[in-house]
Parts: sequence; C-alpha cells; structure tokens
Amino acid sequence: MTVSYSLKIATKEDIPGIVALHQANLVGNLNEAEKQEGFITTALTVEQIQTVIDQKGLFIAQNDNAIIGFIFASHWEFFKQWPIFEYMTSLFPRFSYRNFDISEGNSFQYGPICIDKNYRGQGIIKAIFEFMRIHMINQYPLALTFINKTNIPSYKAHTEKLQWQVIDEFQYNTNEYYVMAYDMKQNIE
Repeated sequence: MTVSYSLKIATKEDIPGIVALHQANLVGNLNEAEKQEGFITTALTVEQIQTVIDQKGLFIAQNDNAIIGFIFASHWEFFKQWPIFEYMTSLFPRFSYRNFDISEGNSFQYGPICIDKNYRGQGIIKAIFEFMRIHMINQYPLALTFINKTNIPSYKAHTEKLQWQVIDEFQYNTNEYYVMAYDMKQNIE
C-alpha cells in the first residue's frame, strides 16, 4: 500500500504532533524490543523545537494532519547545549571526508530524524531527506550526525537508503557512536 503524504517546513501549529512522534520514539521511553526498531537519543523540549522551527530547520511529513516523520537540521551552536555535541565538534580536526575541511561553519547537525513506525519502509525517509537537503544546501555544503552503534535500523537507513558515509567513531559516556557525513551536493538515488 502506498501512503499519501505531504512535506513542509514545520510551523508552531505542528508542535503537538512533533512532540508526540518524538516522545513515542525517544530511547528512554522504549522497552528493549521497541529499541530494536530504531530510536531517538536526543531529548527535546517544546522550547527547543520552537527554536528550530523559528530557524526554518524542522522538516516534516504529514498524512492528512498527522505528523508521520520529521528531520531536525540546525547549526552547531544550537546543538552544543547538549554535551555530546560539544564533544563531537571538538573532534572535527580528526575527521576526514572527501575534500572538506570540516568545521562548524561549513557543516550542520542533521537529526534527530524519525519516521512513524507505521509508515517505515515506504520511501518517506528519502523524500523528507531530499526536501531537507534542497532547503539546507545553500547554507551548508556538509551534513554531519552521529548514530548510536546499537541503533542498527538508523544505521542501515542512513548508509543503505541515503548513502551517508561513516567517517569516524567515538565513545561518549558508555555508548559507542558512528560519525556520519553527507555531501549536500549529492542527490540520493
């Protein structure tokens, strides 16, 4: 069954749906079986969501009026309020990807991303990613993110469906992460 959906940049009116989808997939709210389907590690408040909306960096997929997917995209200063992002940016000098001299000025933090579990496997991730890419490419040539190594569905979605590249790894607290990069000039196939 093909699902019908629309893509747009989120507005204040979308916050309740974004919060509901976010909370339903936040790692701390899931049992072990649910975590195997993928999860979000970054907890976000309504105020933080509003900030990214104000920056025009929150992209959503909707089926009727229900939020069925989202991608956050913002500059590093916003994300540095979480210590893991501050740590990751401190590692930039050791990262190597294509011909980029990776910096906070030429890259942005992509994610979290979430597709409602009832809509996964229907191509929405590619569509919403491409929608975000078209809107962010003029600001940044490079997208970076990290994925918890235990989040196998997210790793597979990014490497197999979206062609992200693993460029490094790091450990933070007791977790292991892949550092991933995407050249914003490349189109997904």
